[in-house]
Amino acid sequence: MNRARVVGTGAAVPKKVLSNADLEKLVETSDEWITTRTGIKERRIVSEGEKFSDLCTKASEIALKRSHVKPEDLDMILVGTISSDMLFPATSCLVQHNLGATKAAASDVSAACVGFLYGLHLADGLIQSNKAENVLVVGGEILSRFVDWTDRSTCVLFGDGAGAVVLQATKGDHGILGSRMKSNGAYADFICMPGGGSNRPANDPTQVEEKLPYIKMKGNETFKVAVKAMADVTSELLNEQGFTHEQIDLFIPHQANERIINAVGEKLKIAPSKVYKNIERYGNTSAASIPIALDECAREGRIRVGNLVLLTAFGAGLVWGSVLLRW
Repeated sequence: MNRARVVGTGAAVPKKVLSNADLEKLVETSDEWITTRTGIKERRIVSEGEKFSDLCTKASEIALKRSHVKPEDLDMILVGTISSDMLFPATSCLVQHNLGATKAAASDVSAACVGFLYGLHLADGLIQSNKAENVLVVGGEILSRFVDWTDRSTCVLFGDGAGAVVLQATKGDHGILGSRMKSNGAYADFICMPGGGSNRPANDPTQVEEKLPYIKMKGNETFKVAVKAMADVTSELLNEQGFTHEQIDLFIPHQANERIINAVGEKLKIAPSKVYKNIERYGNTSAASIPIALDECAREGRIRVGNLVLLTAFGAGLVWGSVLLRW
């Protein structure tokens, strides 16, 4: 049976750093308030003229270079995002053109913070079924352009960036071992952006006045559901694959909030030393958080060949999921 193995990683973040001290000048908040509630110290924010597709392209170029896979050998490009350059066409098509991946099909995956994991899940299916040999999976966001900078409950949370991996068909025990994805639309209003879609389109004159094209979030309600959902789906995946939490070498959860990260790790009984965190430097980059973390771990030597790596995420939809792979 074919397995989808990660053969290259890459990441790209904007140069501009927005610190908690900077936010103190914009809204009624403080470094202490933000840090104690989220674990975030700073985040990267795009400047005027920077495009999401450019971040995705840069991360993809790095991943391709490290994988030694040529763009023209890609069979599929999947981009997990909710902040594409335009409503259509898909950002994946722009990335395909930028890379010169002339043979690749392309599609975006709209699963918010779980977009990258959904991409891995879909790519794994393509590779297992012999529909593809080389798949580029990207996760990224520019959420700073959808944040209400007068709302301290949301504007302190999000950062921009993109991460990418190249998956290649391989035989043997290395690669994605299993994945589980779930959803529950009953909680759709927990995290949403009411404006900009066909229900309240961009040409609706009341949009800006009613602050519809901005991220809305029910933080306390989301926290409670997120911790249980991520812990449950991860436990199900481990049981399905015949592994225990003690066997996990590295746990990379979605970097949404340090309290959530810690709570999920504790619920799964994974040693804190195995839980990777970079939320302090990037904030919540949504679909980009896990691929950026994966790239950092790969470059820093935190992942070694043969390690069991566990990924889990939760996001707007509500959607959540987990992926288990052997490096």
